[in-house]
Amino acid sequence: MSTPRLIKPTESELEILQILWTRGLATVREVHEELSKTKEAGYTTTLKLMQIMHEKGLVKRDDSMRTHVYQPAVNKERTQKHMLGKMIDSLFGGSSTQLVMQALGENKVSAEEIEKIQALLNDLKRK
Repeated sequence: MSTPRLIKPTESELEILQILWTRGLATVREVHEELSKTKEAGYTTTLKLMQIMHEKGLVKRDDSMRTHVYQPAVNKERTQKHMLGKMIDSLFGGSSTQLVMQALGENKVSAEEIEKIQALLNDLKRK
């Protein structure tokens, strides 16, 4: 089986992928119920979106039973790295520093997060 080429998911597709990355497997109904907790979405819209995602290779579908079961076909970390790289290039002119400064300057960061960031920076300095 070949590795699916990396496709940039839309915002709505990412919301569905987040649910599938968390759950592993889910029916359209289960994904729709989860989406409905945070946004207004019609069941048929969720169904159509997941069918399109299947055609794009973003999700796999087991249609051996009456109720189709979906699972992610793309790796979460790989997708995050790819999309972050594209965002750094297009929005921050290729500067990771500008991204970090913007993220840390505009958002509330907990002491625990600061410790993790500091540990990462220390690791990077040692390399």
